[in-house]
Amino acid sequence: MGLAELSVMEQRFHAVMECLGGTPKTEVAARYGVSRQTIHNWLARYAADGIKGLEDHSHRPHVCPHRVDPSTEALVCELRRDHPRWGPRRLRFEAGRRGVTPPPARATVYRILRRNNLVPAVPRKRRREDYRRWERPEPMELWQMDIVGGVLLADGTEAKVVTGLDDHSRYCVIATVVRRATGRAVCAAFAAALTRFGLPGEVLTDNGKQFTGRFTTPRPGEVLFERICRENGIVARNTKPRTPTTTGKVERFHQSLQGECLDDGRVFDTVEQAQAAVDLFVAEYNYDRPHQGIDDAFPADRFHRPTPGRNQVELHAPKLRLPSGLLPTAPPAPRTPPAVENDATSVTVSTNRPQPVQLVRVVPPSGNLTVAQQQVWLGPTLAGTPVTIWVDTDRLHVLTADGARIKSSASRLSQRDLARLLADGGTPAGPPPLPQPEPQATAVEVDRVVNACGGITIAGRQISVGMPLAGQRVRIRLDGILLHVIDEAGQLRRILRCPLPPTACGRIRDARPASPIPPPAAAPTVERVVSITGSIQVAGQRIQVGVVHARKLVTVALDEHNVTVYDADTPIKAVPRRSTTDLNRTKAKHQITTANGG
Repeated sequence: MGLAELSVMEQRFHAVMECLGGTPKTEVAARYGVSRQTIHNWLARYAADGIKGLEDHSHRPHVCPHRVDPSTEALVCELRRDHPRWGPRRLRFEAGRRGVTPPPARATVYRILRRNNLVPAVPRKRRREDYRRWERPEPMELWQMDIVGGVLLADGTEAKVVTGLDDHSRYCVIATVVRRATGRAVCAAFAAALTRFGLPGEVLTDNGKQFTGRFTTPRPGEVLFERICRENGIVARNTKPRTPTTTGKVERFHQSLQGECLDDGRVFDTVEQAQAAVDLFVAEYNYDRPHQGIDDAFPADRFHRPTPGRNQVELHAPKLRLPSGLLPTAPPAPRTPPAVENDATSVTVSTNRPQPVQLVRVVPPSGNLTVAQQQVWLGPTLAGTPVTIWVDTDRLHVLTADGARIKSSASRLSQRDLARLLADGGTPAGPPPLPQPEPQATAVEVDRVVNACGGITIAGRQISVGMPLAGQRVRIRLDGILLHVIDEAGQLRRILRCPLPPTACGRIRDARPASPIPPPAAAPTVERVVSITGSIQVAGQRIQVGVVHARKLVTVALDEHNVTVYDADTPIKAVPRRSTTDLNRTKAKHQITTANGG
C-alpha cells in the first residue's frame, strides 16, 4: 500500500485533532516540525473559523501608518487628469503649492499614477548619471539658439519658430514665429533679443546655414549671424556635427513648446495668431512654470536675480552694432497704393502686360542683391555701388548710374510683387534697356560658376573651360556653332565648339538674349627659366630654345594658336601651340644663378 501525500492544510488539521485528543502540544509540535506557539495559533483559528481558519492568511498589515493620505492621492490624480503632460516631479511640486505638507516623494507619485492607470509602464531609460551635464554659473554668459518647425498655417504652409534660451536660467529670450527661416529672419529675431536683453558672452548653435558658413561650398564664408556676433564681441560657438545633445536645453524647450502649444495638429490662421499663442506659452514658461533642471525654480527668478558686478558691466557695455535695415525703426503702417493721376497725354497700359518698375538699390557687402524675394548675384566687387533695377514679369535688368547694363536675367516676380515695389518707392519705368531679340536670332548667354576642376554644366553637359577660371562667375555665349567664355571683367577668355544645336540653345534654363561678342583678352605672358639642356615647358608643351639660352629668364606669350618666346623684348622662338592644357603658374620657380665675370 503506497503512502498518501498530505497537503499543508490536512497536516494542520491532523495536528489539531491530535491536540484535541489529548496528545501534549510539545510532542505534536516536534512531530510536525513547528513551534509550540504555532500549535496554539492553529487551535485558536480552528476554534474561531473551523477548518477554513487553517487556510493560509495574508501577512499584509491591517494598518500602514506611512501610507499616503487618500485626499493627497485624489489630488494627484485630479491634477494628472487636468494636465496629462505633467510628470511625477511637476505633480509633486504642484501638490506642495496647494498645501500638501510634506509633499509626497516622486516615486510615491509615480506609484499613485501606476496604481490608477494614469501612466503606462515603460522600461527604465538611460540613467541620469550617465549624461555629462554642464551649465554656465551666471545668466547672460551663454545663449543656446535653434530653429523648430511644426507651426501649421491655414494656407497649408508650415512656419518656423526661432528659439533661444539662457543657459544658466533656462529663461526663453527668443521665440519668434517666421514664415521662412532665412538667415535674415533669424538675425532679425536675434537682433531684437539683443536690443531687449543686452549682449551675451557666447551663443551656442548647431551648424545650420543660418548660423554659420564654415561648411558652405565651394568656399567657407562668414554669414550675417556670424558678422553680428563678431561686430558686437559675442563668441559664436557651433556644436560638433550630429550631436544635438550639446544644445539639449533648447531642444528640451522645443519638446515642451510642441507638446503644450503646438500639439494635436493645431492650425493657425495667420503668423500673428501663432505668435500670440507662442507668447502666451513663453510667459508661462518663464514666470509661472517650475523647471526641473534648476531644482524646480522659475527661470525668471534666476535670470533677473541681482548678480555682483552685473550692473557695472551693463552700464559700460558697448553700443549695439547691427546692419542697417535689420530692425524696423517704427511699427509698420499699412501701405496704400500711390494715387494715379489722369493725364491726357498718357498711354493706357494693357492689363495683360504689367507696367515695368524702376528702382534704385545699393549692392550689399555680400554682392547678393534681393529684389522682392528674387536674389540677383552681382559679386562683392560692386559692394556699396548704387544700381538701377528695371524689372517686369519677364525680364530683370541691372544698370549702373549712367545707364550701362550690368546684368540681365529672367524675372520671377508677379504683378503683386511689382505693385509692392511701386508702393515701396519705385517709379514707373520706360522701355527696356535691352531690346527684344529678333525671332531669327538664336544666340543666347547664361551665367555659370566654374567649379574647382575648371568645369561648368549646361543642359546636363559637362564642359571644361579651364582651371584658371575656377571659382569665378563667367558668362557663356552659345550660338549653336561656337561657345564663347567671357570672364567677370568682360574679356573673351576661350572659344570652344558649341555642344548644343541651335534649336536647343533657346531652351536652356536661365538663358537670355546674347550680347555682342567682346574683343579677345590679351595673350597671357609667363616667365620661365631655360634649363641647362636649353628647353622650357609651358602649358604642358616642351619647347627647345637652344643651349645658348641656358639659365636665362625668358618671357613666353601664349594665344590660341602660337607660343612665342622672348629674351627681354627680342623674340627668340615661335612654335605652333599643340597643347590644350591650361596655365597653372605664371612665375618661374627656380632662381637664376649668374657667374662672376672674369
